[in-house]
Formats: sequence, C-alpha cells, structure tokens
Amino acid sequence: MTSKNIAVLGAGSWGTALAMVLAENGHQVTLWTHNPEQAHEIQTTGKNDHYLPDLVLPKNIIATNDMALALDQADLINIVVPTKAIRQVASQVVTILQEKNVHELPVIMHAAKGLEQSTHLRISEILTEVFQPIGQARVVVLSGPSHAEEVVKHDITTITAASIDDEACHLVQEVFMNDYFRVYTNPDIIGVELAGSLKNIIALGAGALVGAGYGDNAKAALITRGLAEITRLGVAMGADPLTFMGLSAVGDLIVTATSIHSRNWRAGQQVGQGQAVKDVEDHMGMVVEGFATAVSAYELAQEEGVDMPITQAIYKVIQGESSIQDVITALMARERKGELQFEDDLKDIF
Repeated sequence: MTSKNIAVLGAGSWGTALAMVLAENGHQVTLWTHNPEQAHEIQTTGKNDHYLPDLVLPKNIIATNDMALALDQADLINIVVPTKAIRQVASQVVTILQEKNVHELPVIMHAAKGLEQSTHLRISEILTEVFQPIGQARVVVLSGPSHAEEVVKHDITTITAASIDDEACHLVQEVFMNDYFRVYTNPDIIGVELAGSLKNIIALGAGALVGAGYGDNAKAALITRGLAEITRLGVAMGADPLTFMGLSAVGDLIVTATSIHSRNWRAGQQVGQGQAVKDVEDHMGMVVEGFATAVSAYELAQEEGVDMPITQAIYKVIQGESSIQDVITALMARERKGELQFEDDLKDIF
C-alpha cells in the first residue's frame, strides 16, 4: 500500500511498540511525547530506555514533544496514552487541527483500555465528543492480547481493529498487517472497548490470588467467572455477545491475567502480598488502569443493574473496605447457581 504519515501520540511501551510496527511497514511515523528529554533520547539514540531498553527503533521514526509537528500532514492519528489523559490530549489535537484549518479529519485510532472516571464513558465516546466541534471523528479501536515487550521481538501477535466506520477500520488493518502482526476487524466497538477495559479488573484479581498464595484452580475459576460478568455488562450496554469469545475479550483476558508482563497482574500480586494500593501505584512506574477501571465498572454495574460479584469484591479491596481473604470467603459463600444461568438469558439474543 502507499506509505502513510502516521502520528503516534504517547511514547510509553505500547505506543513505542506500535510506532515500531508502523515504521517497519514503511510508513512515516512521528512519535509524540509530552516529555522533551524522552523525545531527545529517542531522536538521538533510537532508544526508549525507560520502557523498552532493549529496543533500537527504526530510523524512519521521528520523535518530538511538539504536537503540532507530530500532526503535520498526518493521515492517521494513533492516541496511546492512559485513559485519564485521553480527553486532554484529544483536546490539544482538536485545537491544533482548528489552527491548521483542516477540512478533513484524519482517521483517529486509540489503543488505550479504560473507562473515564465519573462519566464512565468509553474512550471512543470521549473522542467523538471532543472532536465534535470540528467534525465527525472516524474512530478505530485497537485492542487484543498484546504485550509490547513481545511485539518488539516480532513475536506473533493478533489484535482487533473495531469501528462502526468500515473503511477506516480496514485502513487501520492494512497499515498494521505484516508477517508477525495480524489484525482482524470487528464492527462491535462497544464490546471491544468494554472487554479491553474490564479484563484489567480480572487481571488484578488473578494477580492478587497468586500473591495471597492460591494456585491454578483458583485462578482458572476467577478468569472464567470474570469473563461471564464482563459479558453480562457488555450485553447490557449493547455489545454483541460473540465479541466476548474473541481476541479483545478471551484473548486479552488470558494474556493479561496470566503473564508477568502484565502490569495489572503484577499490581494485583503485590496487593495480594499485603502492599497498599497507593504504594503499588506509586512504585509501578506505569499507569495501572485496572484500579480506576474497577471503580468505574462497579459504579456502572450499579447503574445498569448488572450482577458483577468479582468486580465488586475487587472494588472493596481497592477502596479499603474489605480484605482479600474476606472477599474470597464472601464469593465462595454466595447462593448456589447453575453455571448456564446467564447463558440461558443470552439465548433470547441470538
């Protein structure tokens, strides 16, 4: 395909890895960071030592802390910052595009996973809202089982590009595809975003179980029942239940809830070993999306009237309302149910 100009906003581990994939595919990539020292390091040495110390980036990546430069003539914009920074970064993009008097918006991608605090909006909803003054944003979500540490080693990776805009979705698929990085498309943006966000909560729980001394039986139970409640909330909010059998749900849940590469799993493990949530957050060095998402998901489940006992348990631990052992005891003492009870409810959907 014709080479594209692509701006990647956010130079953490995942933003850097995605910039590498795009550059290796022959696209002109500008990697933006708010940190001028980090931009200088990447530009002069080709390395992002804090996040991916073993990676030497392709030479066709330009690093900058000047967002206007990053957005200049961009055909696609990929926003890869923590959820709490999405609205601010997107607002900066809108201001710059307004100043440039852009008549046609670039395709807007995001590769973040979370829900906005207080509003409980999905990230595509935030982007649509922020971009509304200058036009209808063509938003594509990138999500799925993918550790940056493995992508940069060319380990085989498959993810999902989701959008209600079929043309934009296939463009994103095309710019990323190569022999180690495969992209599938999915029109269910609601399900893909919710699955990618909510699996971080279950990953916290899986790590906490390990930290508290439990084994594979407990972890498998948590992951399986966690998927059931993620699906319940997703379907209640209009998602396709089949999405929760795909890469952005089962796939991402497996990789995030079982791997030492997962910051949410590591954070949960430390909480399970007795460390305070605030101390874990302060020392992780990267944003642990699962902590904030657990609060948002708990509140959202209350609003939607959806039963999410595991999410509620993790919320109570994060808020300091209960100990890990107390919530485990409460979960195991819940009233008896049939495993297919929820699945029977889904039969009316198909």
